[in-house]
Amino acid sequence: MCLGEKSMDLKEKIEKLPSSPGVYLMKDSLNSVIYVGKSKNLKSRVASYFQNSRSHTPKVLKLVKNLRDFDYILTDTEFEALMLECKLIKQIKPIYNRQMKNTQSYCYIKINQKYPDIKISNEYVKNDGNLYFGPYSSRNTVERGIQGIKECCKIFCSNNFQKASCCLNYSLGLCLGMCLGSTEKKQYSSIFDKIINLLNGTDKSIIEEMEYNMNKASEKFNFESAAKYRDYISAVNYLLNKAKISKFTKKNKNIALLEYLEYNSVKFFLIKGNKVIFSKKCYLENINFQKLKSFLKSNILFYFNNKTIKKSTELHKEKMDESQIIYSYLKSKSVNRTYIVISSKWLNNPNDTSIDKAINKLLFSISH
Repeated sequence: MCLGEKSMDLKEKIEKLPSSPGVYLMKDSLNSVIYVGKSKNLKSRVASYFQNSRSHTPKVLKLVKNLRDFDYILTDTEFEALMLECKLIKQIKPIYNRQMKNTQSYCYIKINQKYPDIKISNEYVKNDGNLYFGPYSSRNTVERGIQGIKECCKIFCSNNFQKASCCLNYSLGLCLGMCLGSTEKKQYSSIFDKIINLLNGTDKSIIEEMEYNMNKASEKFNFESAAKYRDYISAVNYLLNKAKISKFTKKNKNIALLEYLEYNSVKFFLIKGNKVIFSKKCYLENINFQKLKSFLKSNILFYFNNKTIKKSTELHKEKMDESQIIYSYLKSKSVNRTYIVISSKWLNNPNDTSIDKAINKLLFSISH
């Protein structure tokens, strides 16, 4: 097939695309999937690859040059498209998808409280006496964040706290002197308590100090130092955002989501941790609210009480991308969707009127 024929065939195929949510799979001349993308408007998104080439990045230009065909999968909602894209990228590992590809790159922050130390770990080890935070998908950002925290707290000891001699950073004012034994362990414990509280999102005094140092450096026209602190602040904010996602996922284990669609229909989702365990499209014109309420409640009780499902939805670092998608989607402002968190107390007592009130809240949102 020549280039002209390729462009013509693809343009005709694009014209037939629906303007609805879904996932598209770009293919090369060997029929291999080289890129997976998602959109709430497939026709518009796929067509954009063949328009305004001057605004395209080198990556997109190279992708279009190697593009020979594409497939697509329709979804009812953008949320499903996001989750399906994530799943397909991990399964297929297309060469033009850089994110959500290598779960081995995920890492944790490991804090040893007995012998105060903070470092990066590739694995989370249960019951080893250490505190773990994460997982994080960007190792470079984590490294920069830890460096910023150590420098700000003056625990940037280049002897790793293990040699009885002065480290280089001590002379630079970046180390309080634990390497010399001149700093009380109590002082270090206090510093590490502050770091732990920072990573838990309960104490932001460290990041406030970074902001103070950045502004002070800027006032003195020391723009190199100001830029360094700016990067530290950005990295630490990344850590705090991931902490929010992890905490939200662990706390809100059972979520019922209802999204209003076109043509008088809704999509019902049950989310456990970072996994969608059930979804169903319902047409409101064919069902009354009492019947819909009964349908929602019976599925909530069945799926969230299922012991097999509970075991299969433990949080792992390989599922952090799914946690990010679910968190961002639930937190984004939209009048078309609402969700409730299902309490374990309700599940243990189906006759508790609280679950009926919560389901009424879901139904009320789609009826107004």
